[in-house]
Amino acid sequence: MKGLFSGLRTTARTLGTRAHTRQYPHVEPDLPDRSRGVIALLAENCTSCMLCARECPDWCIYIDSHKETVEPGPEGGRARQHNVLDRFDIDFSLCMYCGICIEVCPFDALFWAPDFAYAEGDIRNLLHDKDRLGGWMADVPPSSLPQPPEQQGDAE
Repeated sequence: MKGLFSGLRTTARTLGTRAHTRQYPHVEPDLPDRSRGVIALLAENCTSCMLCARECPDWCIYIDSHKETVEPGPEGGRARQHNVLDRFDIDFSLCMYCGICIEVCPFDALFWAPDFAYAEGDIRNLLHDKDRLGGWMADVPPSSLPQPPEQQGDAE
């Protein structure tokens, strides 16, 4: 009997307070700018150096590239080679979202995007290619993007 009255007292006390529940699918939560949601790729900055894939503790980053020759300029010189990114995939079923790949990238090609609603019904659909990773660049906050060299001096 004592337990029943204690439960009713708790119910009466919380009856007048507002619920903390958010109606998630209909109301998106307000996330901080530096939220870890999904990894976004800026493919034109990627040089296929493989640092992100080598440093990943889960080995969930797959990169393929090939070399192309760039002809010398009009005043002479020699032909140079550069890497062209063919494949950049991240398997989010293996990723533990540690952010090491983002930290070690020397060319600012990887960023955190605050989007977190990319659940899939099938685990095989969690292997995201460079086009899908590049689509999340629109969600990356401007404060996380690299500044052009002329603006870096102004920020200091």
